[in-house]
Amino acid sequence: MTEAEAGVRRRITEVENAFGDPDDAANPVGFAALLAADERGELPAEAERRLDAVGFGAEFVPVALGGRLARADVLARVLRPVFRRDVALGFGYGITSLFAASAVWAAGSEGQRARLAELMRRGGRAGIVHHSLAHGNIMWQGELAARRDERGFVLSGRKDGVVNAERAGAFVVYARTGEGRGPASHSVLLLEPDEVARGGLRVLPRQLSTGMRGCRFAGLELQDCRLPAGALVGELGEGMRLALRTFQLNRSLVSSVVLGAADTVLRAAVRASDQEGGAGRRQRAVLASVFADLLLCDTMATAVLRSLHLVPDSGHLGAAAVKYLVPDLVREDLEELGTVIGSSGYRRDSAQGFLQKLLRDLPAAGLGHMGTAACQAVLIPQLPLLARRSWGVTQDPPDLLFADRQPLAPLAPESLAVAGGEDQLVAALLGAVRRLRDGGDTHTRHGDDATRAALVTVAEAFEAELAVLRGRFRTAPPDSRALAASAQWAALADRYILVAAAGAALGHWVRLDGTDPFLADPAWLVLALGRLAGRLGLRIPEAPPDCVERVYGEAVARCRTGRAYDLHGLAPDGHGRTRSAA
Repeated sequence: MTEAEAGVRRRITEVENAFGDPDDAANPVGFAALLAADERGELPAEAERRLDAVGFGAEFVPVALGGRLARADVLARVLRPVFRRDVALGFGYGITSLFAASAVWAAGSEGQRARLAELMRRGGRAGIVHHSLAHGNIMWQGELAARRDERGFVLSGRKDGVVNAERAGAFVVYARTGEGRGPASHSVLLLEPDEVARGGLRVLPRQLSTGMRGCRFAGLELQDCRLPAGALVGELGEGMRLALRTFQLNRSLVSSVVLGAADTVLRAAVRASDQEGGAGRRQRAVLASVFADLLLCDTMATAVLRSLHLVPDSGHLGAAAVKYLVPDLVREDLEELGTVIGSSGYRRDSAQGFLQKLLRDLPAAGLGHMGTAACQAVLIPQLPLLARRSWGVTQDPPDLLFADRQPLAPLAPESLAVAGGEDQLVAALLGAVRRLRDGGDTHTRHGDDATRAALVTVAEAFEAELAVLRGRFRTAPPDSRALAASAQWAALADRYILVAAAGAALGHWVRLDGTDPFLADPAWLVLALGRLAGRLGLRIPEAPPDCVERVYGEAVARCRTGRAYDLHGLAPDGHGRTRSAA
């Protein structure tokens, strides 16, 4: 284990130890307490106090500014223990502060960055005031406009549904500063309430929400609120470009951390089946398939997060794809797990209670229709160009894209591009198929002959699907607006995203060194890819019968030893058993 990896595990263990056993009914930050707080529409103060005690706010602040944020994939791993317990806590405590601060980390002045870093390191909150977006949820409704004069800016308007509006120490505002809907219509302003003239800013009464009920949503109303010229973040009219840059981190990070919440539900389902004397055949298939799905999602999320470091000119493609797919897979997986956990006898403090809370929380966290449409808008106009210039041309990506325990240069949000680049996940798919056909590498020799053959068959099916998509997108009309508005091209983009996900999973697997025998066994990958192929309607043979048994056996073993259902498979305390099911 490298020194860096040991440091990551210490940070994860620190958070786990701060929260203690989630199943202990007497634990004030256990599952029962968190579900009870959700019923009251609160975040437990004790949970936030414990995060403050471990300096958790520093996780969102770059190392250069005195924090701990260096790698996006590491941040996701450190956040998962919080999301494993409560999505609302993860958002309400800090991740929305990162979403706000990202624009300042990317383009803020030295003073802006230093002040915001100090606020967040000591546990303060930063609120994000998005620009208005058609068909968005409450977080996207309303808009602020800023008028520039010789003294700075005069900000007015109303914005509904700002997380932590009542207690934020700063707001990062995407305000309209230009006419029309062009790319230079908005600018970013750092609104620090201590500098605002009294009466210029009013926080409206809290708004209760269906999901993430513990989060503090409230509106902001500004009337001729004067800000100094130094409140401008970056350049005038740069707001949309900064949003497109920072959304890359937001999309891929949320897609990764939500797997921690899904881990809790899967663990509850496995435990329920194990305690009842063993799952039946159908239950074993469901549990094994959901476990395989989570591993596939982790390969995609991890590769995309690392791409923000390694290929910043291309990260926007993977970020849109992973945000489009992972929430959909997680939602369907949760519904399947509900059939194992059971629907009778709903209790607030039960596994069913946690499952129902999570199904409410995910749409409120921005993992619903609005996020899907935004991701399509990023991808669809670029796919014809990728089909002509990248697919089949771009070289197999570097191993560092998948070797998540290897060091990376610190994240540099200012370097992220918003268009162009090359398709790394499709390149990974084609590279993996070549390696599997060759069969000469030791990492392709794990598992039995039948499972390896099944993996080659399903991988080639995705390769063939890519060839079809390449031919279709090469004939696409040049008008990007017509593409984005077309149901036909949206449906083809859906198929492309499944191919990209297969590329991430295969790219990860062919680079494994065999250290973890379970991950090196292709059984989980055959199950996961088979489910993706089913979404595409591809005709492939059924997975070998014992694939389900091997993956289900690992799911039970991880449940009994407290190991996480992700690519690392660590016990929460890093070495021993910690129970972790709702």
